Amino acid sequence: MSARVLVADDSSTMRKIILRSLNAVGVPSAVEAADGEEAINLFEPGKFDLVLTDWNMPRKTGLDVIKEVRAKDKDVTIIMVTTEAEKARVLEAIQAGVSDYLVKPFTADTLREKLEKHGC
Repeated sequence: MSARVLVADDSSTMRKIILRSLNAVGVPSAVEAADGEEAINLFEPGKFDLVLTDWNMPRKTGLDVIKEVRAKDKDVTIIMVTTEAEKARVLEAIQAGVSDYLVKPFTADTLREKLEKHGC
């Protein structure tokens, strides 16, 4: 699997966990962003197959990331990685254009299922 992945999370520990999980499912590397604004600055249409974004981040939230990435690229897979699993939040993310949801803590197998579901 050679998906080009952008990981946005303000927790360096969480980014490491996500990268380890990606490695475990065959994605050798990913571009890291320490907050939503950095993620949006790094994102370019066609450069990534997948965006994994946290919800709660400084400067720009995961919801901002979804909206701004969607404005640039309608087709890229965006998965929200978060502890926020309330229905209202999920609906808000779906309306903004999120492709799927991954609730922390998650396993590499759960991540693999999401990637396969979206063809990443």
